[in-house]
Amino acid sequence: MLDLKQIRENPQLVQERLNSRGVGEYDIQPILQLDRQVREIEKERSQLEARSNEIAKSIPKKIKEGGDPNGPEIQALRDEGNQIKVTLSDRSPQEKDLKAQIETLLLALPNLPSESTPVGKSEADNLEVRRWGDEYIPQNPNILPHWEIGEKLGILNIDRAVKIAQSRFVNLIGAGAALERALISFMLDKQTQAGYVEVIPPLLINSQSLTATGQLPKFAEESFKCQADDLWLLPTAEVPVTNLYRDEILDASQLPIYHCAYTPCFRREAGAYGKDTRGLIRLHQFNKVELVKFVHPETSEAEHESLVGNAEAILQALQLPYRVIELCTADLGFSSRKTYDLEVWLPSAGKYREISSCSNFGDFQARRGSIRFKEAGKKGTQFVHTLNGSGLAVGRTMAAVLENYQQPDGTVKVPEVLRSYLRLEVLTGGAT
Repeated sequence: MLDLKQIRENPQLVQERLNSRGVGEYDIQPILQLDRQVREIEKERSQLEARSNEIAKSIPKKIKEGGDPNGPEIQALRDEGNQIKVTLSDRSPQEKDLKAQIETLLLALPNLPSESTPVGKSEADNLEVRRWGDEYIPQNPNILPHWEIGEKLGILNIDRAVKIAQSRFVNLIGAGAALERALISFMLDKQTQAGYVEVIPPLLINSQSLTATGQLPKFAEESFKCQADDLWLLPTAEVPVTNLYRDEILDASQLPIYHCAYTPCFRREAGAYGKDTRGLIRLHQFNKVELVKFVHPETSEAEHESLVGNAEAILQALQLPYRVIELCTADLGFSSRKTYDLEVWLPSAGKYREISSCSNFGDFQARRGSIRFKEAGKKGTQFVHTLNGSGLAVGRTMAAVLENYQQPDGTVKVPEVLRSYLRLEVLTGGAT
């Protein structure tokens, strides 16, 4: 959530930064108008309360000085005091309603892009920061798409998943299931060694949690809701892990806090029909290892770069070619102020595909979720900065392994770092 004070004091700057996401899409004028009404009521209330206190003190003083308790002067003061109480009572629900309207409008506004985020009009304006692993790009010209090699090896089955559920689900079988489990274990081991504390959170989350991280109210159609309860299937572990500290005041000495979590994730992919209809790229259910940080605002940018490095470390250990892309303002996620995407090389498509998105949210989520910290010797509290990134999307990592490690004879070599987990050096087939 944006800071109302910032909107009030720097409306032109805020509007310009919002316009960099898409001109005309977001307008702060309704918020400013409502805020002026609130401040008028607050000013009136302050004046009325001051007058009420003045009356409360003057009545006993006048009586003490000999005034008639039942006389017209004293009665006029009492009448005025009673009228003030009525006016204040009338203004209270008006003020409450105006503030609720402001909050609703604030919840619909995205985060402001950081000053260092490149300004752009579409994803075509994203910037490539660096590439890694060109030497690992396979030279085999006959590489099959990951879903085809997976089906040939009998480790991936889509038709039976459709029978069980619907499209955009898969079954992993035999060595396919084992490879998924090996990737999850490897990723968690790597990130806990880097200082992240593992969490296993609930997979069902309430609306307040989704609101805090920015999925609600704007993206309700992207998530699966349990109709009988105020519970949703989590779209990413970012949501429950960030909400671990919702409505809490941390001690500054606790920062930074690093968490990682493996969870299944569930998304409707409502706007993705016709895209990536085969394979492991865009599913309704997929596994992911998530990285979440809670940091001091002064270290926020450095922590973001470090988080990107933690995600890159997985790809480097697996020797999977990738590139780092800095998203422009028009391509930023709703809650993000700055984002780097990691894109892994998929040989069958001849292009890089997103495998991790690492974002710095500043105080946007912390303000929505009231996650604050207090420094010793200082008055008041501050909002923490939250960051997160995939470390990594497991299905997409498996897709990259199946393609980049594919051999001319139709087998798939197991990356060296996974062999102790999988107890295999080559995938040659499994159950059908």
